[in-house]
Amino acid sequence: MDTAVDCWPSQLTFAAGSELWLEYRIDLQQEFVIGGYRPGPHSVDALLVGYHVDGDLRFAAKVRAGFTPHVRREVLQRLQQLGTKQCPFFDLPTGNTTHWGGGVTPEEMKQMQWLKPAAVAHIRFAEWTADGRLRHSAFSGLREDKAANDVRRET
Repeated sequence: MDTAVDCWPSQLTFAAGSELWLEYRIDLQQEFVIGGYRPGPHSVDALLVGYHVDGDLRFAAKVRAGFTPHVRREVLQRLQQLGTKQCPFFDLPTGNTTHWGGGVTPEEMKQMQWLKPAAVAHIRFAEWTADGRLRHSAFSGLREDKAANDVRRET
């Protein structure tokens, strides 16, 4: 007789030679438009990414994880040429930040460097929130082969 556990594809497996369970995190991933960044001392501290909805760019996340120091500097060099004075996101500021540092307050908006929405980043994340934001997002790389205008919410 099969049980629910037997039929359900598990994310858990036994560790070799152990009775302990190992948990594997299965991330979602997709491309997002880079609309701005928060500068660090010599590099990018965080990327602000979003996706197109009916022709407008919607904010999805402030991404700080997934970078090495070298990659942070390299990303800054690539993005600086796209600078603009205007925020490309129609829904910023968010008014507050989330428990995970997700939103962008009016005060934080003053620190941001805005970009023409032309660069695309590949982002890993745990899940979408109910209000269309990313939870536990991490940078995976820049995508030179995808047009920013084609970026929509996929999952």
